Amino acid sequence: MGIQVKYFASLRDRLGRAEDRLAATEGMTVAAVWAALWPKTPLPPNTLTAVNMEYASLEQSVRDGDEVAFFPPVTGG
Repeated sequence: MGIQVKYFASLRDRLGRAEDRLAATEGMTVAAVWAALWPKTPLPPNTLTAVNMEYASLEQSVRDGDEVAFFPPVTGG
């Protein structure tokens, strides 16, 4: 099954794709998901994250079957 990883807005444009899939490992966190997929690309400052459509910290644990999303801060008006 794995972890479905999604990128939104300018982050998607910068990375050149909307999603990835990653095999889950024991003790994996949101930060570890980013590091596994983008080892040479630091996570941009103020990037928001979500696990299964709920805001999450970089320390949030993830497991097989989860969806992890990365997106830039959103403003409204």
